[in-house]
Amino acid sequence: MTERDQFAAEYALGLLEGEELLVARARAAREPDFADAVAFWEAKLAPLLDDIGGAAPSPALWQRIEAAIEDAPASGEIVDLRQRLRFWRFASFGAAAAAVAAFALVLIQPLPSAPGPQTAEAPMVANIPIGDTDLRLAVTYLPDRREMLVSASGLTADGVHDHELWLVPDEGELRSLGVVRPGEEVRMPLDPGLAALIHNGSQMVLTREPIGGKPPAAAAGPVVAEGTFATI
Repeated sequence: MTERDQFAAEYALGLLEGEELLVARARAAREPDFADAVAFWEAKLAPLLDDIGGAAPSPALWQRIEAAIEDAPASGEIVDLRQRLRFWRFASFGAAAAAVAAFALVLIQPLPSAPGPQTAEAPMVANIPIGDTDLRLAVTYLPDRREMLVSASGLTADGVHDHELWLVPDEGELRSLGVVRPGEEVRMPLDPGLAALIHNGSQMVLTREPIGGKPPAAAAGPVVAEGTFATI
């Protein structure tokens, strides 16, 4: 099984969280081969759920779950256990899948914690089509971190132009979100003032600029693509 197929299967099984989940969603939106792999695993694995009866897990399984939770870090991010869970998921199917599924439901949930801040804000995503091609600029905004992830892995530089991403605020002028780097996935921290302007439904445009982005004294270049943020 290739890395792509395993990642697609983990996505289809619902094992991914956080940035891995966002990366998988972005790849499914811009990579037809990855989207086909996800669809394949969803079709292949879905019948397993029909075969899982209502039998309760054995006492030994619950003891293993309790022991694992007691040994887990207090942060609630059970990274090591989740990695082992993935191995067990792919190691066997059939009857073993039912037990592993029960184990997964417990381990993937965060540990109880003392009252604290409210639930984290949901990420926002946008897929910006590039011309008449199948390429997409995948943009993910993480409100809690005031951070944006821009994936341009399918794009190539022409050596003559750069492309700059802009936020279209509800009021006022365009705000630059930075120059896109063809063929790369870039993490962009945003200042609080700019981050505060982003919300569900915010629009973005992509302009063609000279190498290095728009010169300070010049007007923005022609718009070549546009997209809208949507809350996940």
